Amino acid sequence: MIQTADIREWRNQAVVDPGGHKIGELESVYVDTSTDEPAMVTVRVGLPTRHRLVFVPLEGATVGPGYVRVAHDRKLVKRGPFIGTDGVLPFEGEEAVFRHYGLAYEPGANGERQLARR
Repeated sequence: MIQTADIREWRNQAVVDPGGHKIGELESVYVDTSTDEPAMVTVRVGLPTRHRLVFVPLEGATVGPGYVRVAHDRKLVKRGPFIGTDGVLPFEGEEAVFRHYGLAYEPGANGERQLARR
C-alpha cells in the first residue's frame, strides 16, 4: 500500500500507465474519507496553456525512481472526469469518477464525500 506521506513526495513527478507511457504529472493526493488511506491522485494533463486535472485510482499503483505507475491505461485516464487546475471536485462529480473506472461509489452514512484532498 502506498502511504500518504510517501506519495506526497512524488508531487510533480511523472505518472505512467502499465506500459510505461506518460500520462502527466502528479498534482494532488485524495484519500478515502472512511479509511484516510490514499485512494486517488489528480494528474496534470493537456497542453501547457490548457492543462486540466484528471483523477486516477491508486489501487494497484507502484512507485519507481521518478514516477508513479498506475494500473490504468493512459487513454482511459485522459477520457475520464476532470477539473480545472484551480478547481475542486464538486460533490456531484465524485460518483462519475468512480463510475469511469468501474469502482463502487460509497458515500458516508450521512452522505459525506468519499474523497478528500490531502
